[in-house]
Amino acid sequence: MRSSRPGIWAFWIGASLAALAGVSVLALGTGPSWLPPGEVVRALLGGGEGPSAAIVNDIRLPRIALGALVGCALGISGAAMQGVFRNPMADPYIIGISPGAALGAVVAVASGVSVSVLGLSAISLAAFAGALLAALTVMTLARRGSLFPVADLLLVGIAVGAFASAVYSLLALTLADSRIAAVFYWLLGSLSAADWDRVLATLPYLAVVAAVLLSMARQLDVFALGEEEAGYLGIRVERMKLIVVGAASLGAAAAVAVSGVIGFVGLIVPHLARLVVGPRHALLLPVSGIWGATLLVAADAVARSALAYSEIPVGIITALCGAPFFLYLLKRTRKRGL
Repeated sequence: MRSSRPGIWAFWIGASLAALAGVSVLALGTGPSWLPPGEVVRALLGGGEGPSAAIVNDIRLPRIALGALVGCALGISGAAMQGVFRNPMADPYIIGISPGAALGAVVAVASGVSVSVLGLSAISLAAFAGALLAALTVMTLARRGSLFPVADLLLVGIAVGAFASAVYSLLALTLADSRIAAVFYWLLGSLSAADWDRVLATLPYLAVVAAVLLSMARQLDVFALGEEEAGYLGIRVERMKLIVVGAASLGAAAAVAVSGVIGFVGLIVPHLARLVVGPRHALLLPVSGIWGATLLVAADAVARSALAYSEIPVGIITALCGAPFFLYLLKRTRKRGL
């Protein structure tokens, strides 16, 4: 398939958006009160009334919107990470973003801070700060002069993540039982606290991240040939790695801040997108973002409806899907001798 043709690119982006719209309509009807797609569409267009319209527009629509933004941020960040690390098993959490966010959340819970900014709670703000701090620490420690070796980024990321996990686990042991539930929210991932304030707080970060990463699409294509080859072709390799890793970290941090730790979306989606639409990042990045949004909206619908008496954290659903896929990738990589 020649994915460089504009018509093919428009087809894949259009088809992906159509799939996201279809899944979103089904998700809006899914829950304790099932609503048929026709009723959902009428409610969205303003033609519905009564409880159905309130359920769709006031309760479920903000959750679907937030899930789409979080999934898009994770998908596009995962595609960029896999491009810069040139490894299909890379995802936004590989450089310690997830443990850093969890540490920030646990610190906020342990300190009892209750400040709120732009509709985001202290836990969300602390998780965002922790994720960015972890990413900054990794990039600082992995730096060799003006160089950012990929292997060093991976190794330092694992070490920083392990340290953050140990610290927040130790802090969690000191929490009262009444505060442990708030910690589990971040460790398991959930969209149950979704509202329009969180949607509006996340949207600017996603817009900036998407714009930055799409502007780096051609450089990521050249980088796939190898660092030396990219340098010969005029790419400022270290600057490119710093920008891509920084932007992807920002996107993942924004997602974690409003939803908690939701793993494997940034691993599964970009890999599948690369198999289907090819390696060109100008197409791969937006498709990964849209597919990430679709996957998380669908996973959240399952999380809300799988059990009649309670809601499953969406992070559990993505982990159940992602862990076997990760093992498949690991086995395939070993067969190739990579």
